[in-house]
Amino acid sequence: MKFIAIARSRLQPCFKGAEINSKSVERSFFREVLNKIELPPRALETLFGVHDANIKYLESLLDVRVDTRGHDLTIDGSPADVETVKAILRDFADLFEEGSSFSDKELRSAFKQIAEDRAYSLKDYFTKARFNPSGKKQVAPKSVNQRRYIEAMQNRDLVFGIGPAGTGKSFLGVAMAVHALFQKQVSRIILTRPAVEAGERLGFLPGDLQDKVDPYLRPLYDALFDLVDAERVTKMLEKRIIEIAPLAFMRGRTLSDAFIILDEAQNTTAEQMKMFLTRIGFGSKTVVTGDQTQIDLPRGQKSGIVQVQKILKGIDDIEFVYFDERDVVRHKLVQMIVRAYEAHSNSPENDQ
Repeated sequence: MKFIAIARSRLQPCFKGAEINSKSVERSFFREVLNKIELPPRALETLFGVHDANIKYLESLLDVRVDTRGHDLTIDGSPADVETVKAILRDFADLFEEGSSFSDKELRSAFKQIAEDRAYSLKDYFTKARFNPSGKKQVAPKSVNQRRYIEAMQNRDLVFGIGPAGTGKSFLGVAMAVHALFQKQVSRIILTRPAVEAGERLGFLPGDLQDKVDPYLRPLYDALFDLVDAERVTKMLEKRIIEIAPLAFMRGRTLSDAFIILDEAQNTTAEQMKMFLTRIGFGSKTVVTGDQTQIDLPRGQKSGIVQVQKILKGIDDIEFVYFDERDVVRHKLVQMIVRAYEAHSNSPENDQ
């Protein structure tokens, strides 16, 4: 299989002071023949996907058209985008030869991230970005910001993930916590949330204290059971290797050798945020997630997630990662809903 790249300028080239033979220009300016890259038919089927869906998605992201002509694959488009596709094809050929496996979903996610960040590569996605926290489920970033978030959690002791619902802040945080635990980087996981109702009253629910606070913590349980076998999670909860508790239970403690996650931090007060951050002990990593558009605190109370950005920005080993509607990985309608609410809140004519 030989790949031929054709890079066409969107504007006719202008040559001053010399007469140029049009045929020689066509050969030297518009056409470049790549080195031969061998791909078996099964690799091509994987790359193109069912009904060529993968390649069509790549074409929609970049200013290119990819065609097959006999045994040749032709890339037609702007020079920069042709170079990007060439790099993707070379990486794909190398990875396939090494025995890597690819799903359509993974390829399209990789294509999207490469289109958004040209310094990123297909090899980066399939050899560095993906990880399997406990052996049950493979996790991979689905956007550039998700990748930056994972890298921040790997390299920093305190990371803030701030953005709208559905961007993977909590799930990726829990995934990194499980990964750190199973890699013996920490000895326990502590997951916490402020117990603040979203306009509903839960105080009269039946049961003991744990039964009453569990509804607040259910999303964290869901992420854990998605990543780790239920039996193992249950045992680790019983042995307190994994602890899930309301934020109020953190007061007075020192949390050492742990991966700590504060979820829904937009519902902490400024005082609670300071209390939580000063619990961090030696050998611990901490992740704080929040959505500034969903603050459920009583009117007049300042959110800790809003204030902390002003106080801690610029401090070494602390990183803030921001998400937007492009990072939403739920139903496509969620992206549109988030965008609509942001537009409404930014409008001077909104009715608050």
